[in-house]
Amino acid sequence: MARILVVDDEKKMVALLKSALEHRGHTVVGVFGGQEALDEVDAAAFDVVLTDLRMEPVGGMQVLEGVKEASPETAVIILTAYGEVQNAVEALQKGAFQYLTKPFNFQEVAHVVEQAAGEGDLKRENRALRSAAEAMGPDLDLVGEAPATHTLREMITRVAPSEATVLIRGESGTGKELAARAIHQRSPRSGQPFVPVNCAAITESLLESELFGYRKGAFTGANSDREGLFEAARGGTLFLDEIGEAGLAVQAKLLRVLEEKKINRVGDPRERDVDVRIIAATNRPLEEAIAERTFREDLYYRLLVFPVDMPPLRDRADDIPLLVDHFMARLGRRSYKLPAATMARLRAYRWPGNVRELRNLMERAHILAGDGELGDEHVLVDVASAARGEAPGEDLNLDNNARRLIAAALQRAGGNKSQAARMLGITRRTLYSRMNLLGLADE
Repeated sequence: MARILVVDDEKKMVALLKSALEHRGHTVVGVFGGQEALDEVDAAAFDVVLTDLRMEPVGGMQVLEGVKEASPETAVIILTAYGEVQNAVEALQKGAFQYLTKPFNFQEVAHVVEQAAGEGDLKRENRALRSAAEAMGPDLDLVGEAPATHTLREMITRVAPSEATVLIRGESGTGKELAARAIHQRSPRSGQPFVPVNCAAITESLLESELFGYRKGAFTGANSDREGLFEAARGGTLFLDEIGEAGLAVQAKLLRVLEEKKINRVGDPRERDVDVRIIAATNRPLEEAIAERTFREDLYYRLLVFPVDMPPLRDRADDIPLLVDHFMARLGRRSYKLPAATMARLRAYRWPGNVRELRNLMERAHILAGDGELGDEHVLVDVASAARGEAPGEDLNLDNNARRLIAAALQRAGGNKSQAARMLGITRRTLYSRMNLLGLADE
């Protein structure tokens, strides 16, 4: 059954509509003005809002706009007098589900309300099905059979069904977001949103408004109320990547969310309850940040309810053949065979970029091989790593690999340097720099 908000400045009309809809099993809240309606929508979720058009001082059009801003999936049905059809059409253009002209048949009202509620249920069901499909898709596979991978998989399986806050620790490229998504998809919240945010990619002032939302007029450019990511993730999971880069002001608000499950939008004194599971991740030891006084110790222990440590690829070298198979299958190369010497080189490499680096390497090899067989000459160490002089392993000649990689890319691109740079995942300027460094410019 649906949760419905009825809005009309005629108390008798509210009572009649409320009675008719409750008789059909729906939960109905009735209010007698537009501002009361907006307050109710801010405080709780509704499937359908049924609102009169002609009200003072806040009319039905303003209710429609407010509902669509606060909760885009809530259906709004406009009640209007016969002579106001033009306004009702404008309401449809602004996102109303339907309009009904007075006087109306209560049976007709119930039918339209249930149609609107059913469409909302269908949207939510489709979203849940998409989430379930993603959970079974290759992007959420924790590929590998190495002991470290088994341990990781077991930790995820144990913590996923709980409501515990999780702190995922590991080097860049180890798949921290992948693990967070796996926890979410195996949890009771899997049908609700998974909302990731990279704390390092957003300035502190902007991060606060992104996470918690803001009130109209809170700062220059805040032209309307806006919900933040905590509210957008209601019922689901909020993934805070690179949590160690969040500023102290944001950390203080995060601590309050973890302790009280409440937020305040920026510039808004009103408290709002939030129902969100938090998973955080960091690629640097937070203990060091605490010692440097850039991270709150109390927040650290609130996050450290259940730590999950991501193993670096060098500690799970046995997984490399399986990961290569996995990436090749995703690229459409289901039947291929790498030379044994190539696989030995991959297993010997230290992988400073971890699984992400391996994935990029195999994607480059796939592009360079084109329609032909994938060979050792296509599986080359990242040209940027080679130019930086990073040491992958005793048996690798980085300069030679970089030369072969650049030569192969130029050959595949027919000599077009811009296209070759795109294949290599670097800029055209970087390609020229590498060629000069390796003595290839004249060639």
